[in-house]
Amino acid sequence: MRIYLVGYMYSGKSTVGRQLAKALGLRFIDTDNLFEERYHTTIPLFFHRYDEAAFRLLEQQVLHATADMDNVVVATGGGTPCYADNMDWINLHGVSVHLDASLTCLLERASRSRHSRPLLAEMNAEEREAFMRRQLEERMPVYTRALFRLAAENPDIQTFAQQLAARR
Repeated sequence: MRIYLVGYMYSGKSTVGRQLAKALGLRFIDTDNLFEERYHTTIPLFFHRYDEAAFRLLEQQVLHATADMDNVVVATGGGTPCYADNMDWINLHGVSVHLDASLTCLLERASRSRHSRPLLAEMNAEEREAFMRRQLEERMPVYTRALFRLAAENPDIQTFAQQLAARR
């Protein structure tokens, strides 16, 4: 079984992914970590040196490498499913789950985060809210193509894990 978590940044893909993997007895993989391991750099540093287009191309290669992995929960980057044919590819190669969070929740999590995201690093609170609102609206049609939806603000991991296990 291969489960792909999709959703906007700060929706909790890594946190929920770890919990879901544990509940299902699967390994947890984060494509951002795979990217950094494969290319020996951090994502913020990569963005600083190169551009988003270069990142998305390499990110897609990292995503495709997960096709060789079994019994995993894969947390994707927030933009991963929205570029090229990545969402179609995800649905073809695994079970996709959209972690759905409100803008209010995402903004609150962003304000508490210790890790600044490259796209938000130079923005004040007002700019960050406008950017996140616009980008979330643009990405939502892609996210909602996932096979499952899980409310990210207070997810019931155990119940959801049981539903997914029943699909095996």
